[in-house]
Amino acid sequence: MMLQQGTSAAVQKEISVLNQHNEKLVGVLHDTRSREIVVLCHGFKSSKDFDILVNLASAMEKESISAFRFNFPGNGESEGLFQYGNYCREVDDLHSVVKYFNGEGRKVTAILGHREGGNVVLLYASMHHDVQTVINLSGCYNLKEGIAEHLGKDFEAATKKYGYNDVKNVAGNFDYRVTEKSLMDLLATNMDEAYLQIDKNCRVLTVHGSADIISSEDALEFNKKISNHKSHIIQGATHCYMSHKDERLPSCHS
Repeated sequence: MMLQQGTSAAVQKEISVLNQHNEKLVGVLHDTRSREIVVLCHGFKSSKDFDILVNLASAMEKESISAFRFNFPGNGESEGLFQYGNYCREVDDLHSVVKYFNGEGRKVTAILGHREGGNVVLLYASMHHDVQTVINLSGCYNLKEGIAEHLGKDFEAATKKYGYNDVKNVAGNFDYRVTEKSLMDLLATNMDEAYLQIDKNCRVLTVHGSADIISSEDALEFNKKISNHKSHIIQGATHCYMSHKDERLPSCHS
């Protein structure tokens, strides 16, 4: 489905990609007719229409770079159930997207993710070695950081007791459910080991805001584990970079 005409003669097209579970992952391709494509991944409880992804795709259009922003299962228009954590499953979904475009005669040359999406693209690079440029926006170094803040101090025991843990919003209403399986999958995901498995020829750039809710020290921690890594701190930028939309990212070249 044609959505609209973008800048630099780019055309936006809605595309659905089937994942390994036969679920439709809905996305928008900003097609500049370049063979190379950058795939953009959203964060937790977000979507392909999040401002950061839309702004990045539009900026890439101006540089004649094609970009594809899509929804993970249970988010936006994509099929499937929303799940907390779920990093390895989302790596599989991203792999389905990469294989789809490579099979269409295009080439995914870079993957970019914001927050949880940042951790997904890093984990992807550790498991698959078919993309040579990875950009991590505001991803946590330690996936387990902040779990107790959201799920409660005794989150593991409480989740095991009932088989799930319902998280409420600030108004005290139901927000989302964390199943025991998804929590155990998260706790079992060893990112320290994953960082070491990223190919030395894969260029990794981590971008972080100095005013992010996640400490910018996380960006520097990746330097210790990823061999071909560059970190860039944007002074004054918050988690969503809304006051820094026009700032250019540095080169991924080390």
